[in-house]
Amino acid sequence: MNKNKIAITTGDPLGIGEEITYKALVNLRPKFEQILIIGKDLGLGYETIELSQKDIGKYCFDCLRTACDLAHLGQIQGIVTAPVSKEQLNKSGYHYSGQTEILERLLSDNDDEKAEMLFIANDLRVMLLTRHLPLKKIEITEDMIISKVQRLNKFLKEKCNIQYPKIALCALNPHAGENGILGNEEIDTIIPSVQKLNKSGIFAYGPYSADGLFSNAGKKYLQNKKQDYDAIVAMYHDQGLCAVKALTGNDAVNTTIGLKIIRTSPSSGTAYDIKGKNIANPDGMIDAIRVLLKLI
Repeated sequence: MNKNKIAITTGDPLGIGEEITYKALVNLRPKFEQILIIGKDLGLGYETIELSQKDIGKYCFDCLRTACDLAHLGQIQGIVTAPVSKEQLNKSGYHYSGQTEILERLLSDNDDEKAEMLFIANDLRVMLLTRHLPLKKIEITEDMIISKVQRLNKFLKEKCNIQYPKIALCALNPHAGENGILGNEEIDTIIPSVQKLNKSGIFAYGPYSADGLFSNAGKKYLQNKKQDYDAIVAMYHDQGLCAVKALTGNDAVNTTIGLKIIRTSPSSGTAYDIKGKNIANPDGMIDAIRVLLKLI
């Protein structure tokens, strides 16, 4: 196989995955040697590994497992995943909070390889420190912050060709904790982590109040101006994604970093309600394929 070949999983067959994959490939027309489709043959002439769809959850998991097996063999350099249903996966006995966690399980060779969720829209990049957790269960530690920012810094240097990445950290609490009045996590955990990262040679900044940080980032994004920071780290899921999706809609590409290979995915879901109506917007999938081809 071609060194820069990517695998595209067509996602939940009850949703729009096959439609947006088909439309994206028709739009982009990548070379035949660049693409391997896993799941459903879309009739476009690309090499395809077609899998049985009898059990939807198992089918979705098997698509990911097939891609990961090929990655371990060095036969693909990246994965694009169409949307799947967490409910269908769980019904079939695959108890994961998302495809990111499945990929971490299937691609990690050791405990140091951890998946990180990064959203990319042009030069706006937002990584989530914690992902699919109830707010009451969110806990942050110095080790967590340092290890995750190190993975982000490595990605920015090696894949985005940024020699000295600047990384801003959001505060956890409103107004960055107001010097302990609204919470101590900034004083006890985030500031010491930033200091240790700086001493190790990583240009980390903050913690900054999330509303102000994203307000400034949003103005830059909407005016097509260069961002002040090469990446922003949000402390929890909605802190980052409410801002990203309000600014970019579904244009931000969900990017999994920190593993053997990079995975991208559109930010949209399965959209069962419009399956078969030929009205699904493929822009997110187009962006996901385009971003991955640039990164590998």
